Amino acid sequence: MGLFFVGMMLAFGVDRCLPPLHVKEETLKQTAKLKQTGLFTALALTLHNFPEGLATFFSALDNLTLGISIALAVAIHNIPEGMAVALPVYHSTGSRKKAFWASAASGMAEPVGAVVGYFILDYFLHEAILGVLFAAVAGIMVYLALDELLPTAHDYGHGHQVISGVLSGMALMAVVLLIF
Repeated sequence: MGLFFVGMMLAFGVDRCLPPLHVKEETLKQTAKLKQTGLFTALALTLHNFPEGLATFFSALDNLTLGISIALAVAIHNIPEGMAVALPVYHSTGSRKKAFWASAASGMAEPVGAVVGYFILDYFLHEAILGVLFAAVAGIMVYLALDELLPTAHDYGHGHQVISGVLSGMALMAVVLLIF
């Protein structure tokens, strides 16, 4: 539990180190905020995806059926993760290429994590270390959701779309976890 809060404090520290937005015109300020949200999300998801790749790889080594189940769950939740990176970048820059590459770069941390796990960390990593990594990364992700994603979604969403999306995503993941 403590490492979860360490992850949150780490994300808070990184967020505080980002340069503040000093833009006077409101439209430019919104664009700059969207870009900052997209880049911070990409950074956080890169940190999130690396140990996720490790876990998927090591679970597949231990039990192929479990590895396939985890890979399926990861693939499902990578869709909204990619959107969480791509949409703010696209709306702040107007560039589909930049949005694609920002999303792809954060997503590539997952296979890189698996490769690093295979070639370098196989002898050093065990369940306790993976637990530490996941607890800290979970804290980073919760901080990101509370500080960046939900406020931005409320700014650009309509009515109860945001909470409907959050609840739908939670329900889908609960069903997937029950099935597998």
